[in-house]
Amino acid sequence: MYTGQNLHTHTTFCDGNNTVEEMAQAAIKSGLSSLGFSSHAFTPHDTSYCMKLDDYENYRGAVLVAREKYKGSLGIFLGLEQDYFSVEPTITTDYLIGSVHYVEKSGVFTPVDETRDDIERAVHELYGGDIYAFLCEYYSLVSRIHDKTGCDIVGHIDLCEKFNRTGELFDRNSGEYISSFKAAVDKLAAQGMIFEINTGAMSRGYTDYPYPHDDILRYICKCGGRITLSSDSHSADTVNYKLEDMEYYAKQCGFKKRYELTENSCGADKFRSIEL
Repeated sequence: MYTGQNLHTHTTFCDGNNTVEEMAQAAIKSGLSSLGFSSHAFTPHDTSYCMKLDDYENYRGAVLVAREKYKGSLGIFLGLEQDYFSVEPTITTDYLIGSVHYVEKSGVFTPVDETRDDIERAVHELYGGDIYAFLCEYYSLVSRIHDKTGCDIVGHIDLCEKFNRTGELFDRNSGEYISSFKAAVDKLAAQGMIFEINTGAMSRGYTDYPYPHDDILRYICKCGGRITLSSDSHSADTVNYKLEDMEYYAKQCGFKKRYELTENSCGADKFRSIEL
């Protein structure tokens, strides 16, 4: 059983299925030591999945109530998942996850994780049929996610893998693809970012591997990048989904440590290392 931390969870404040209270109870039952809430920040061009601006204070209040209620049983942290195109936070948080869910061209926002048809349509209509031009733009945005959001953690760095389980959408061994993700990892690792190993696509049946795919994870390790483990859970029953397996996965890719958020708000002690 994995008894560590999970900082990537969603509730009914955005596109999650369970309340803050229900997620906290599930985390305790699953053996987690601490849980971070990371509701999707308000994204003006697509409000279908994110929090409303006027819910920020209610969200903050609900998480802080749970933190006090479960003190001694479960550490609870207040975060946001800040998309590249989200508005700046209106509340103070313990941490931010920076993610890219869209590629934008000519004023058209294409979601990377909604449907394969969305991607193929955009590639055809906006990128002249060149999937690698689309992916290059995606990783260009990923490379700038800390610059844009000031995030602590890079969320699901290869979200574009969601519909590529069989390799039919793109060839992950393509030189163009490899150079794109390496450029993003190079910059983010140099900025001291923590990269999450995320089981969200696995729990929802899209893939049998986590984000990032092992070739990217090994490159993160080579660059000296740090990792944290998360389930990107949208329901109580997946709050600790295969995180014990991810410790083994990380070790197989060369990592010796994972990182957890502490109660220190900033500085070198904000995250502590845990031996794998």
